[in-house]
Amino acid sequence: MPTTYGWLDIHRIAEEFADAYPGRDPLTLRFVELRAMVEKLPGFVPDPSHPVNEKILESIQMAWVGEKGEDED
Repeated sequence: MPTTYGWLDIHRIAEEFADAYPGRDPLTLRFVELRAMVEKLPGFVPDPSHPVNEKILESIQMAWVGEKGEDED
């Protein structure tokens, strides 16, 4: 796994959150909060050619929900 990643690495971000926040419900987060959490992840380096937008944040949120579902199985 690469040591750095950016906004388009949605599944990597979701895996990081599933590990770091196992009891957190991703659907309770506002996108402003989610963005701040992503930007604080170790190894996260935003790519200026791919800025974040609402679609990316929603994709991260849904991927995180999916990761939580896999952990509960």
